[in-house]
Amino acid sequence: MLAILGGLGAALCWATSSMASARSARMIGSVVTLGWVMLIGTVIAVPIALVTGGGAEFTTDAVVLLVLSGAGNLLGLLFAYSAFQRGKVAVVAPILSTEGAMAAVIAVVFGEQLAIGAAVVLAAIVAGIILASSGGESEPAAVEPGGLVDVPDGPDAGQHPAAPSLGSALPWALAAVVCFGIGLYASARIGATMPLVWSILPARLGGFVFVALPLLATGRLRLTRAATPLVVIVGIAEIVGVAVYALGARDSIAIAAVMSSQFGAIAAVVSVVLFGEKLRRWQVAGVGVIAVGVALLAAITAT
Repeated sequence: MLAILGGLGAALCWATSSMASARSARMIGSVVTLGWVMLIGTVIAVPIALVTGGGAEFTTDAVVLLVLSGAGNLLGLLFAYSAFQRGKVAVVAPILSTEGAMAAVIAVVFGEQLAIGAAVVLAAIVAGIILASSGGESEPAAVEPGGLVDVPDGPDAGQHPAAPSLGSALPWALAAVVCFGIGLYASARIGATMPLVWSILPARLGGFVFVALPLLATGRLRLTRAATPLVVIVGIAEIVGVAVYALGARDSIAIAAVMSSQFGAIAAVVSVVLFGEKLRRWQVAGVGVIAVGVALLAAITAT
């Protein structure tokens, strides 16, 4: 039961983060959204590290893994927010949920064996991505230099997210998957020898230093009233998602992984039902293939 609750809790957190970051990125831009999320995450993660992060041994290998984990997560979030700024949540989120598949591929590159069944599932996931990301173009968002959305002036500023363009979102989503895959692989290595908080803290500190502070120094770390609760939700949801997943994985890695990997499917369904996003039949089929494939791969690789 703990694995089910932990995995489902992580899926709900990451689905919530996906939807909130998508709307925030269309209001204030992907870079500014990332700056606020990293600032909020740092405020939360640093005290946790001070309390629970003791006893870690910082060998050369550990430092390299911390850098890879932090950079992978930070760049992955930047690319993911850029994809959400340009594309539909119902398509982008399921593509992002293939980050576990990318981590599996990286593990194979570094010597781990991949079962034939897992290879077949990976091929199916690729087919699902192709289906989900095809067609359905809408009017592209107006983006300022530096990645900021051109939002309207006046009392309604920040209330109207720019219309997404599906085709332009795909490269950003795929780049996010690669970065998240690297981050997941490094985080898994870190988790074997160091406290869990060290899988969370590097990205937040890196984002604070290299994203939030430069934006603050140049006066670009702006925030609208409508976007404020969204960036707070994302900052909290990202950290809570990792924590509840780790808690559930103590009971069963396989069950927790299967449940948590469904965040893309949850975000897709909610976006269609609540936000009125429209998908073509083959895109719906592609989203379904991705969701099932991610769940199967999680089950195969965790057993």
